[in-house]
Amino acid sequence: MPAGLAVLTAGLMAFHRAVPNSVGRAGSALETFLPWLGLVVVVLLAVALLRRSATALVALLLPVAAWTHLFGGLLGAEQGPTDLVVVQHNVSDENTDPAGTARALAGAEPDLIALEELVPPALAMYARTLAPRYPYHAVRGTVGLWSKHPLTGARPVDIRPRQIQEPWSRGLRTAVHTPHGDVAVYVAHLPSVRVRAGGLASSRRDESAGLLGRAIAAEELGTVLLLGDLNGTVDDRGLAPLTSRMNTAERGFALSFPTALPLARIDQVMARSATVGHIRALAPTGSDHLPVAARITLDRSRAPEHRRVPVSA
Repeated sequence: MPAGLAVLTAGLMAFHRAVPNSVGRAGSALETFLPWLGLVVVVLLAVALLRRSATALVALLLPVAAWTHLFGGLLGAEQGPTDLVVVQHNVSDENTDPAGTARALAGAEPDLIALEELVPPALAMYARTLAPRYPYHAVRGTVGLWSKHPLTGARPVDIRPRQIQEPWSRGLRTAVHTPHGDVAVYVAHLPSVRVRAGGLASSRRDESAGLLGRAIAAEELGTVLLLGDLNGTVDDRGLAPLTSRMNTAERGFALSFPTALPLARIDQVMARSATVGHIRALAPTGSDHLPVAARITLDRSRAPEHRRVPVSA
């Protein structure tokens, strides 16, 4: 029995893309919690040792190898140079301490801070608290970016699914003029995924991810950062329009949701023509999400494409 379960667990990890999404988004559900299959391996190991089953112990090498291949690299230590530090946080529209949240995020000393679920009057408090250290900011709808470096060309990005008819603005694009060249930064908050009797309800999230992916594909600046609450993990095939075009974190798990018992990282930092070297979760704020901080290294070979736009533009 343990040996068979070990083989099944290894198969689910190695061939998770083969699990169909047609019924209840089963594939996406598996991929959301894929790293947690490592706990199944631990349980099976305990059972195998109790039963003194050599067959089960040998079979366990399969899921161990599969998990290591998929996630072992994330356990590595932080390394390499860093050009930018960014923080991503869904601050929650029910946050009762926006000033304290803003101070905590600034305490990580990032170059950029991306926020979602910005609502008045909390928005004014975030702007006022962050202004001394982050003099440049852009807000569109309920998403915003605060920066130590000048911003230009801020505009909304339409990622609203067709089924949503009411006013809904959760996408922002702006150019950030860093000391290392110009970077296009997208801030996004994709629709929530609900767990229902029939499985995951993620069609709106998936549609929104497709719209955002097309916007990023059309981006003229070579270097692009995406910061946002994407309501999905990087293994979830629903985010394939983004993960197929962008790099994800090379180090760190940074589980960000829910705050009380983080089970998955749905707050993401992705990059094009740049490397997300390490990502980590920060201390809790007044939100139901944990903030995440990531270190970015820009691709020097793309530097000639990063033509600086006049800040007065």
